[in-house]
Order: sequence, then C-alpha cells, then structure tokens
Amino acid sequence: MSGPYIVRGSVSLPEAELNWRFSRSSGPGGQHVNTSDSQVELRFDLAKTEALPEVWKARALERLAGRLVDGVIVVRASEHRSQWRNRETAAVRLAALLAEATAPPPKPRRATRIPRGINERRLREKKQRSDTKRGRSGRDWS
Repeated sequence: MSGPYIVRGSVSLPEAELNWRFSRSSGPGGQHVNTSDSQVELRFDLAKTEALPEVWKARALERLAGRLVDGVIVVRASEHRSQWRNRETAAVRLAALLAEATAPPPKPRRATRIPRGINERRLREKKQRSDTKRGRSGRDWS
C-alpha cells in the first residue's frame, strides 16, 4: 500500500506531507533484528497541511489536541518484522485516526416524554410486587 492514503471520501493524505523515520524495534529477535530498522515512526503535520478541508482540520486539531506536539501527530508501528508491513500499518492507523477525528459530531438527542401507559404499567407492577412481598410476612398467621 503506497501512495495517497484515503482518509474519507475523496480526501487523502499526500505522500509528500508524510515524514517517515525508521529505527530498530525492541523485543526478542535473532541476528537479523540487530541490523534491521523495522520500527516505523510516521509524522504528519496536521497544523500546516493543505490536504484536509479547513473545517476538518479545525475539528481534528481540537479532538487530537492531547496527542499533538506542535501541531504534529506521530504514529508508531513495530509489531511486524518487516519494515514495509510496519509502514503499511502506521499509514492505515494514521488514516483511521484522522477519519475518526474529522467525523461530524453526532446529532443531538431530542428529548421525548415517557408515555403515560408505560408509567402506569410500571407503577401497577410495583404495587403487585409489593403485595406479593407483604403477603409473605407472618403477621396475620395466628
């Protein structure tokens, strides 16, 4: 998976705005792991990007404020032994993160009244349960 990564609809992340960094992954491995840079760090400058519409960018900056460092979002991937697969994973994660952060807010809930019949049935059932429990006491047994 190379080239532009689809965020949502026709909006995609251009390869020119993605900064890749590679390093050695931690964890167990053989001789190969000591020489290969398979961990991937993907940086995307959300504050300066021209790829996202302004409304989406503002929404993403607000929602991802805790993850941003100077307007840059960083995604790491190191679960695969292959650098290529880690690149793919990091790019998919970034696209999913931006898709979720740029999604429109949900419609507000419209308050509705509880129908009278439901309330009456609930009170009737409570009364029946109360009568059942009151009937279990041994007060009237003489």
